[in-house]
Amino acid sequence: MTSRSVSLTSTFLLLAAGGAAACDNGNQYHDEGFYCADANGKIVDEDYCDDDHYHGGGGGGFFIWHSSGYRSGYPIGSTLPAGGSKFAYNDSAARRSFGLPSTGRIGNGTVKTSVVGKGGSGTSGKSGS
Repeated sequence: MTSRSVSLTSTFLLLAAGGAAACDNGNQYHDEGFYCADANGKIVDEDYCDDDHYHGGGGGGFFIWHSSGYRSGYPIGSTLPAGGSKFAYNDSAARRSFGLPSTGRIGNGTVKTSVVGKGGSGTSGKSGS
């Protein structure tokens, strides 16, 4: 092979590798943890986020908080670590986008695997204040 064809081949391989890496960044799969909490990220009993059974005053300001940084095991009453996002507990479209049931109870500390990107129609929120 001549040095010109080696140079072109090397350049092509570098461009192809860079393009593949750029494509991978948009579809990263990760684990996502979910908790029922108030607007400030304070964990409450998951029954407050069960739209099939909870009927307390039109939602009472409860949300499903989620983050790839949340692990299972945070106790009720503790505040979730900063960096999570939230959506209304009765937002069936957001629930479905994360692979959760569109209605009903979601246990605190539920971890979904292979969540794509940062999907969902959730709103960003800062917890851990």
